[in-house]
Formats: sequence, C-alpha cells, structure tokens
Amino acid sequence: MSGAMTEVVDEIRARIRANGLNLDQDNQQVLHVVEDVLDGQSISHIADVMDQVTGFGALQQLLVDDSVEEIWINEPGRIFVARSGKSELTPVVMTTHEVRSIVERMLASTGRRLDISNPFVDATLTDGSRLHVAIPDITRGHWAVNIRKFSAHTHSLESLIHRRTLTEQAATFLQACVVAGLNIVVAGATQAGKTTLMNALLNSAPAYERIITCEEVFELKLQSPDWIALQARQASLDGAGEITLRRLIKEALRMRPSRLVVGEVRQEECLDLLIAMNSGMPSMCSLHANSARAALAKMCLLPMLAGNNVSAEFVVPTVATVVDIVVHLALEPDGHRQVQTIASITGRCEGNMIEMGEVFALKDGQLTPTGVFPSRPEAFSARGIDVAALLGRTSWA
Repeated sequence: MSGAMTEVVDEIRARIRANGLNLDQDNQQVLHVVEDVLDGQSISHIADVMDQVTGFGALQQLLVDDSVEEIWINEPGRIFVARSGKSELTPVVMTTHEVRSIVERMLASTGRRLDISNPFVDATLTDGSRLHVAIPDITRGHWAVNIRKFSAHTHSLESLIHRRTLTEQAATFLQACVVAGLNIVVAGATQAGKTTLMNALLNSAPAYERIITCEEVFELKLQSPDWIALQARQASLDGAGEITLRRLIKEALRMRPSRLVVGEVRQEECLDLLIAMNSGMPSMCSLHANSARAALAKMCLLPMLAGNNVSAEFVVPTVATVVDIVVHLALEPDGHRQVQTIASITGRCEGNMIEMGEVFALKDGQLTPTGVFPSRPEAFSARGIDVAALLGRTSWA
C-alpha cells in the first residue's frame, strides 16, 4: 500500500471512529465516508479503498474468489493460492506492514493472540475459513500466513459424487455406515479432503442424533438441528486457562451425545477417543496417514503418548475391536481429491497386525466393491439396511 493510500485509509478510519461507526454493521455509512474523502475518484479506486478499510486489503479479492481454495504468504512479495488442488503464484504484492495489519484485523474477532511468547496461532475467521500464522524468529524473516478457505458447496455426499471424490455406490455405503452407528476414521494427507468428507458424512446422519464435535479450531460445519461444537483454547499470558482436546472429549461425554466427533486426532487424545468408542459411543475422527493401514498403525501409536502405563498390549486389541471403517483419501497430482480405499476392520489382530479388508478399492481409477463385506452386520440389520443388496452381493464374507 502506497504512502498516499495509507494516508487516505488513516483519515477514513479516523472519521469512522469519530462517528462511532461499526465496520461490520454500518457498511453503507462507511461507504459514504469513503466517498466523501475520495470526492470525485473513480469507482474502482473507491472499491480498492473499501477493501483496505472494511476488508482485508490486497487479499480481499482472493478471499471472495470462489475458485481459490487456500491462500498462503511466504513473504510480502510471494503470495500463492491453490485452485483445484494446484498451487500458483499470484501477482499480488504487499508490504510487511500490510501483512501484519491484515493478520491483526483477522485475529481481532477470534480472541486469539500472536506474540513472541506465542509465535503460532490457529484461528477461525468469521466466514469459517481457517487462519494459521507463524512469525519470526520461528520463521526465517517474514510472517508465514495460511488461510484455508471455507467452502459452502461441499457439505453433502451428492456434491462429492459430482466432484468425483467417490462414486454414488460408495457414498450410499458410507451413509449406511453412519446411520448404522459405526465408528469411522477418515484418513489422508494434508489437503486430501478429510474435513470435507467428514462434513458430508455427518450431514447424512439421522436428524434426531445429538452430535458433539471437538476440534483444535472450528472447521466442521454441520446442518444437524442438534449439534454442539467445542473448540480447544490456548493458555493465557500467565500460562493458565488452556483447554486441550482431551478435556473437550471428556466434557463432551457429559453432554448426552448420540455421536462424538474429533476433528483431527494428533496426540494422546486418541486414547480418550478409543475409550469413548469402547464404551459404545458412535464416533468419528480424522487423522493424517498415507493409507488405511497406516491410519490403523497411527491409531495404535498415538494413545501411548498419554503415558508409560499405556501399552501396545492394551491399545492394539482395542483399536481392532472399536474401529469399524477406515476411509482413505488422496490428492492426485492433477489436483483431484479422491477416496482411494474404504476398509472394514474385522475385530481380529495377530500380534501388532490388525486384520482388515477393503470393501471398496480403486480399479482402473474407479472406486469399486471388492466382494469383502463390512463387519458388524447386526448394526446394519438393526437399522433395516440390506448391505448385501447395496454392494451387489448375496452373502457376507
């Protein structure tokens, strides 16, 4: 932002403060102030100034562009976006002051802080987008900013079928798993579409269910009429007040859930989730893993971070008996997100190896039934679901 633009924006903000206007609620009055200060200027110039005053400056046009999935800033002159899963360098150039000013405005409504003692921040913006920032001296010299935009168009299984993330038959099967109350793990790499698939699956749950979600940062967006969203909290400046995912899971179980959801399992909270599953609580979570098999291995490893008294002899059989379905997604080189595998866990294990079978697998690029039937047929039968007919088979394997 040029010096002249900075002076204009500063004058406008001074008038807004003097008039007691609210940038979020008094948009029309703010526009009048801008037009008054920019008397005789072009409409495009007025729009640019409005972006600086009420929006997020040079990033505003990227934020409102529906084709942009994510924005990241490596340094003020190197700003990238992702479209259809592919990254590209934008022509947008900012100053160090602009980057910091925009981040501060984004954080103003979140209640989260960023300083030398806390050089990372994760926050949810007012539109549901996720903001992550890292600052020096953790980064080399510039603020590193990531904005993963909230998509309002992929909250249903139908939309994922349309995007070729999965087939109609696979979507129908997963919906049946949700209705039957199976415990589902959604796995994949970063940007593979895990949260999007979880949103779609949870939005296919019966309307009478009470769903409690636990997340580090709010990302899930459900349409359920009975949904409570819980978010972890950072410690205050004096080190007090931290709320971890482990605490959220324990509190969620006191809130009469029909289904417990952990947005992403990263650490020892996996133990609390397994205990909830083992108590008969239908649950769902996501985690980073390169395959369905790797997801199971990680589910067996993470609980042991809770302490030396948690051993593989307890964890592995527990994972084998409580996890029912693992869905693995991948981001293809062309930017296409696709479900690679839908696997069923049999409940049996040999040593540290858990037995599983692929119900759906990729064949010639198409997600196809393999002939393996899911475990827990009684759960499907109790809901009146004929999985044999759904999978085009006549018997259970």
